[in-house]
Amino acid sequence: MTETPTLELKLLRSFSPLDGLKNENVRALARKTVLRELGQGRILFKEGDADKRTIYLVSGVVDLLTDGKIVGSVSGGSPEARHPLAPILPRRSTARVASDRIEYLSIDSDLLDVLLTWDQTGTYEVGDLHSAESGGDWMTVLLQNRAFHRIPPANLQAVFMRMQRLPVAAGETIVRQGAEGDYFYVVVSGRCAVTRETPLNREGIKLAELGMGDTFGEEALVSGATRNATVTMITEGAVMRLGKDDFNELLNEPMLRWVDYTEARRIVAGGGCWLDVRLPSEYEHCHFEKSLNVPLYFVRLKLKSLDPATPYVICCENGRRSSAAAYLLSERGFNASVLRGGIVETDLAEALNAVG
Repeated sequence: MTETPTLELKLLRSFSPLDGLKNENVRALARKTVLRELGQGRILFKEGDADKRTIYLVSGVVDLLTDGKIVGSVSGGSPEARHPLAPILPRRSTARVASDRIEYLSIDSDLLDVLLTWDQTGTYEVGDLHSAESGGDWMTVLLQNRAFHRIPPANLQAVFMRMQRLPVAAGETIVRQGAEGDYFYVVVSGRCAVTRETPLNREGIKLAELGMGDTFGEEALVSGATRNATVTMITEGAVMRLGKDDFNELLNEPMLRWVDYTEARRIVAGGGCWLDVRLPSEYEHCHFEKSLNVPLYFVRLKLKSLDPATPYVICCENGRRSSAAAYLLSERGFNASVLRGGIVETDLAEALNAVG
């Protein structure tokens, strides 16, 4: 199978319901979608598949088979091909390439649904937030975030309506380590650095560099603790900010997935992993067997070392720090759950590997 890196907006607009999307959302799909090829006799998808992908046939011919028998064919460019192939899940037929080759598009169905819903419920009411500088693309980038797919459209609309836009100069500090958490931020334009001061490094360890559509400030709001890092603008730019009460009402609770100890054990037994976000000294004293220790303040720095395909059950002493970590991971597309009540509510003799 080969992939062509460029994709014309005109091609996307030739399919339904992509032809109804606003320009910025079609551009977002174009950045996330490639034109793929598949040779004769190959299987595009199988009967019973339940993967959330929306498939469009661009050129060539596919046969549709049910119980091994051909029940129909679709040709690229035909009226039937304007619509997704076998859209009902689980799929009711197998698609097999009948021509020498086909070209097709495969789109994340959840992303498509979010963009369609937002197009029809929200963007026309928050047009005043689109700056000439960014063209509103920061909003589209934010909507592509998998965690935001769980936020009700009405909540997203309220988020964008309640946000305040702030211009920021190069070198300006937006949040400072040790301060109280008061706002959640989204970068509209420019770039900023996230640093954390330690006793051995007063200049601060660089944890991340953020750009358009990236977010910060959520850890302190979720955990109720003080800021655990400083965010400073590298270049001139702008941010949107959302107050603490609005953040907790509209984003925090809908995004978090809480599980009890029984459900957490089921997830881990099924291939998941305990992610303990306490300090190393706390972890060394007692911890779940085969758990991974990444202190909350290092979660951003360690994101690349975590496996997006692994379900994580995040734990801490009482659930406060783990909920902040779960929000960060969910926001970046990880499958993250929070142990309700934290470690203190588990049966320590059964569950924990006590040291000493």
